[in-house]
Amino acid sequence: MIRRALETGTTIEEELLKSGDVEEDAYFAGLARMYGLSFLAEISPDLVVDHRAIDSQLTEPRLLRLYYPDRPPVMAIVPCITSMESMRARLQRSDRFAEEMVITTPTALRRAVWQVGQDRRARLAVHQLFDTARPNSARLVVTGDQGFVAGLFLCVVSLSAMLAPLLCLAIIHMLLSVFHLGGLFLRLMVVAYGRKNPPRRAVLEAETGRLPVYTVMVAIYREAAVVPQLLAALNTLDWPKSRLDIKLVCEADDEETLAAIRAAKPGPHIEVVEVPALAPRTKPKALTYALAGARGEFLTIYDAEDRPHPQQLREAYHAFRLGPPELACLQAPLVIANAGESWISAIFALEYSALFRRLLPALGFHRMPLPLGGTSNHFRTRVLIDSGGWDPFNVTEDADLGMRLHRMGYHASTITLPTLEDAPVSFKVWLGQRTRWYKGWLQTWLVLMRHPLRTGRDMGWLSFLVFQLLVGGMLVAALSHPGMLIFVTLSILSLLKIPAPQPGLFTSMMLGIDIVNIIGSYTVFFALGATPMTDREKQGMGWKWLMIPVYWMSVSLAAWKAVVELRLRPFYWNKTPHSPSRLAMDQRKKAAARSVSSPESS
Repeated sequence: MIRRALETGTTIEEELLKSGDVEEDAYFAGLARMYGLSFLAEISPDLVVDHRAIDSQLTEPRLLRLYYPDRPPVMAIVPCITSMESMRARLQRSDRFAEEMVITTPTALRRAVWQVGQDRRARLAVHQLFDTARPNSARLVVTGDQGFVAGLFLCVVSLSAMLAPLLCLAIIHMLLSVFHLGGLFLRLMVVAYGRKNPPRRAVLEAETGRLPVYTVMVAIYREAAVVPQLLAALNTLDWPKSRLDIKLVCEADDEETLAAIRAAKPGPHIEVVEVPALAPRTKPKALTYALAGARGEFLTIYDAEDRPHPQQLREAYHAFRLGPPELACLQAPLVIANAGESWISAIFALEYSALFRRLLPALGFHRMPLPLGGTSNHFRTRVLIDSGGWDPFNVTEDADLGMRLHRMGYHASTITLPTLEDAPVSFKVWLGQRTRWYKGWLQTWLVLMRHPLRTGRDMGWLSFLVFQLLVGGMLVAALSHPGMLIFVTLSILSLLKIPAPQPGLFTSMMLGIDIVNIIGSYTVFFALGATPMTDREKQGMGWKWLMIPVYWMSVSLAAWKAVVELRLRPFYWNKTPHSPSRLAMDQRKKAAARSVSSPESS
């Protein structure tokens, strides 16, 4: 313990308690006996009065006043061993001092504070962003001004369609095609960036030296089956346990998952945060609720099925330490580990490779806004809190937060060490997940377009254009893709007639643009995703890349479904079910077999 304390810059006491070799109850009960004080293993929430200042005890549990109905108040304290001698002196001077004080554990104190303030924190998690920064909240799906503009636009389009239907259709077609072409041009620039800038090697923080506390939050809901895999992945993180603050954020009524966590007996560096059942039942609401207890200077979030690279925290901390103060967030690449299971997971892996290993690094390099992924985001905790945390009403809270941070003058970048996760392998599960994503991107676009001129000034006009091509272009491409295919197909069939009609200049031009858009989009999609893949990933994908056109039509279906759902169920969170990774299970079995057959074990 002395050696660990010297290496990490902590104390022997911290290392001892976080190691798990000594139980908290035994240690603090022993201190209480040594100094003649009472010990309290559990604190009833009925003895605590809730107020906002009490939340400080979630991050630094030291003392809490307990109000008994039949005797004077008592101070429950979590002492340090170094302060006990001064306490002994006070005990010798006053007999009443021992009667007014009890010793408790950090876990017992935090648990009482979580319970006594749960309703207040839940209301804050739901309403704070809306109450303090209403323009940034997706709680209002469409504002009155947006509704007026949308209604006026539909009236103009409808009137134009009645008076000059062919002209109206031609103008809409031209605008959509040109916008689609702009998004394609942006991705071509990313392809060029990737060729000129090969992936850099990870630069890690030194193995020894004082490290800050790092908070790791995992929102886990109805995921009892993956709890053992999750805890195994978290225990491989290369960060001193005494400087880790891992929070498993669960819904209070999810008894099955909570029972699975208790059965797994996680270490003392892992805390379970139970979120009160309050609508909306979304991941961002749960994370914002748990943010009140984040002890780390830096914070990252993972999903329940994630297997982050063990040294990812060290790479992120090194980038933060050497980066400018306005560097608020780092995105780690997400790599799909089950690409070979189905054609859906194969194209999903191709898509993630393009996004996390090509597009986001290029945007981060040029300090453009990053639509963050839903996991493996690393934040400066203070910046995250000051920004309002995650929007509980936005079902793609990651993309929304990335845009909000950019508007506030911060920027995001990327790191290289990946997080492995599994993609959906069935079309039904994939469609539900992708519908939620498109609904959230629609919410994000609507939020930022409430005051477009103000958003442009906040983000910078170049960043605003990139945002339109990224989020707006993605939405337009998905929604208009079937129409483009229909136009191209009808035009080609018309030209195959005998005698073939002579197409007009405008028809020929639009046909050429649409063919470029369709074929170019498929090609760039494949090139962006395939080039950063390893040979093993490409082998897992195999021939399934031929399903890209089918995948794009499926994406269009999800986008149109999202439009309908935004109107009918705007805050509904379509939960993606997860199961333990086959790859991770096979690796554990092989490791266990090797350990059994090794000479050392025999």
